[in-house]
Amino acid sequence: VQLQASGGGLVQPGGSLRLSCAASGSIFSINVMGWYRQAPGKQRELVATITSSGSTNYADSVKGRFTISRDNGKNTVYLQMNSLKPEDTAVYYCNAEILTRATMRFDEYWGQGTQVTVSS
Repeated sequence: VQLQASGGGLVQPGGSLRLSCAASGSIFSINVMGWYRQAPGKQRELVATITSSGSTNYADSVKGRFTISRDNGKNTVYLQMNSLKPEDTAVYYCNAEILTRATMRFDEYWGQGTQVTVSS
């Protein structure tokens, strides 16, 4: 199983970016999918999560600015980031709880990370 994240880049304050993360491999089912971020010198932190039924959870720092969504048919999770601030600068990682046909249990998987830089 692999998680492939994309969509990061350099954006000015107030701008927008959309991150995508596609899961591939021998997948039977995906439970929670989410985004985390890690800024230089800081611990990795939760940004947002979404369940298979669409229930969402957001860090207080991104509420009202970021929107998480998913396409269950494509095994893909998205993060729409609006009104970006310099403090949103970090490497963003996608995460998913995936049930594989090989193990028939839910394991946690991480994507490779994508850099988001908010700067003028």
